[in-house]
Amino acid sequence: MLGIKTWRALRRRGVIGINQRNSDYVLGLNERKYFPLVDDKIRTKQLALDAGLQVPEKYGVIRTEQGIPKIEQIAEQHGDFVIKPAQGAGGDGILVITDRIQGYYRTASGRLISREDLGFHLSGIISGLYSLGGQRDQALIEYRVQPTDQFDSISIGGVPDIRIIVLKGFPLLAMVRLPTQQSDGKANLHQGAIGVGVDIATGQTLAGTWNDLKIDNHPDTGNPVAGVRITDWQACLELATGFYELTGLGYLGVDLVLDKHRGPLMLELNARAGLRIQIANNDGMLRRAQILQDYLDTQGQDAPLPPVKQRVQLAQKWFAHEPRSVLPEPAMQPA
Repeated sequence: MLGIKTWRALRRRGVIGINQRNSDYVLGLNERKYFPLVDDKIRTKQLALDAGLQVPEKYGVIRTEQGIPKIEQIAEQHGDFVIKPAQGAGGDGILVITDRIQGYYRTASGRLISREDLGFHLSGIISGLYSLGGQRDQALIEYRVQPTDQFDSISIGGVPDIRIIVLKGFPLLAMVRLPTQQSDGKANLHQGAIGVGVDIATGQTLAGTWNDLKIDNHPDTGNPVAGVRITDWQACLELATGFYELTGLGYLGVDLVLDKHRGPLMLELNARAGLRIQIANNDGMLRRAQILQDYLDTQGQDAPLPPVKQRVQLAQKWFAHEPRSVLPEPAMQPA
């Protein structure tokens, strides 16, 4: 539990907690009727494809236990692939298959699993083991991203991804999520990945957070996490920002990945994006949200938003990184 001094310091920096996020952002800016657009990965993928936006290719969907043998056909055709619960959250249930060896499947972490184990995993997905609310689900099988090498010195195992918070149609905060040995190659913070802030203006990485502590170096490679400039950064921001019009959600987390052959791809959308991104950036959401609101107030309530490119440029001007005092240690996610 945060002490009162730590909490006051966080508030002075404009860091919001989970209750304010839920009341002012998730419930205040996101109409419930739009949630299904982002809570179901299959529907989200189709939404993006219909709009001509780049996403990993869909190989197939397994909807019932009787359809589980279909995974063998997909494996024969593609060799490597990713399995995701259509209605999963937080990276739970995602399985990355890199190849097959003598009837076994190799995961991104190097572990070998049998056909029976893979079938059991698919059955768990379909039964709702990983879905929001525990409802029966579907298993989405899709293209395995081929990551660029720009994060090789500060990542272990799987594929790093980029989280961009889009608020009222403007990119507000960004971070890179880097896999570690603890996260078993997954880029999910609650499983032990690192969150590293990104300067929206330049696409350059800043310091990071790991297990709710501020860090400067990757725990496995020992290399500094700051100073990496992300390629195709403008394209990343514009891709993420465009999902405001596509979903109608005023508070949205957009997860992207950089593929060496296909460039920026949208992985997932999140209407309830978490708050550790503030710690990763050493800057609170509230301060940036107020800058944005001041601009919108000057434009007038009925004024149309500028085009995506202009909104990105404005955000880069407003939210360019400025060195600030370090948040209190340990830098824990506000409750």
